[in-house]
Amino acid sequence: MHLTLAQMAITALLIALLPAAMVWTSSDANKYRKLVWVSVFLTFDLIVFGAFTRLTDSGLGCPDWPGCYGAANPFLAHQQIVAAEALMPTGPVTVVKAWIEMIHRYLAMCIGVLIMAMLAQSWYQWRKSKGTRPEYRPWLPTALFFFVCVQGAFGAWTVTLKLQPVIVTIHLLLGMGLLALLVWYGGRQNHLSAPRTLVSASPPAMRNIRILAALAAGLLLVQLALGGWVSTNYATLACTDFPLCGGKLVPEMDFEHGYTLWRELGKTAAGHYLPFAALTAIHWVHRNFGFVVALAAGYVAWRAWGHDVLHKTARGIALALAAQILTGVATIYLSFPLTIAVLHNAGAALLVLLLTMLNYKAKYQYDIAKKAAYSASHPPTSTVRH
Repeated sequence: MHLTLAQMAITALLIALLPAAMVWTSSDANKYRKLVWVSVFLTFDLIVFGAFTRLTDSGLGCPDWPGCYGAANPFLAHQQIVAAEALMPTGPVTVVKAWIEMIHRYLAMCIGVLIMAMLAQSWYQWRKSKGTRPEYRPWLPTALFFFVCVQGAFGAWTVTLKLQPVIVTIHLLLGMGLLALLVWYGGRQNHLSAPRTLVSASPPAMRNIRILAALAAGLLLVQLALGGWVSTNYATLACTDFPLCGGKLVPEMDFEHGYTLWRELGKTAAGHYLPFAALTAIHWVHRNFGFVVALAAGYVAWRAWGHDVLHKTARGIALALAAQILTGVATIYLSFPLTIAVLHNAGAALLVLLLTMLNYKAKYQYDIAKKAAYSASHPPTSTVRH
């Protein structure tokens, strides 16, 4: 066990050397900010690849954790994997699925290494500057480190509890939360290293955008939980038509069993097979709540569209919403093709990224507008000497 952990740690460090080298050799003078945004990029990739892992039923490609049949990689566990595949060729353990699962784990470990590097650098520079350099304030990197540790624990429980839906859904939400925290930190690094820019808006107008952006982000969080519940319960094709479901506006649904959280995959809390009406309820709620999120996010994008500093992010939100609706409908009409489903998950991560950035920019601009309004109403007094 200890040898396996050591081998995996060395492998993760070697994988992390590639993005670390990209940061070190980049032309960007601010290497720390570059490290943050490279971590954002890789976390986005991890979420998309995690969706691919889940949608290809590869979550138990290696049925133990952290290794694969006690080995550090599928090469070393090839004999056991082939034996399991021979017993059940379409089962959860195959050579391909084992590699998909282990690549997902190694990518997650690589991001953990980068966050530890970020943490070490922030504490070192903060102590070295005696707290005079706000870009290295270490509280958020410390929170990121503990956050990624919790995420890793849920990743382990995903395997050891055999894809229990509530654990897998929380694992997904934590991944999205990690992305949001990194994007927020990246936005802070951008503004601390760049000149301040003030939008032509009054504090009340910017405050309203900030409130709307926070509301849209909260609704998106609920939709992510509902979408994760659809995915982890394999309820995507519970409704095979749109906008109706089974030819009805309100189909037969079983909310009690559908939204019982603590249960095995495909089973009720009593251990019976989950009725189809429960899957219908899971799908129908996610589908219809999506319209609420689209209206809220679309409205805040429209309100932010006219402000120069927010325009690019608002446009990105509008485009991502359109693509998300398109891929969501396509998964139904095209009978759940893998590529479309992965793109739908990627669209959700992109919305998290963009709405987080809009929230940060709105907060930042509101703070500046408030200070500017205060300075205008309280001009400095000058003393005249005779």
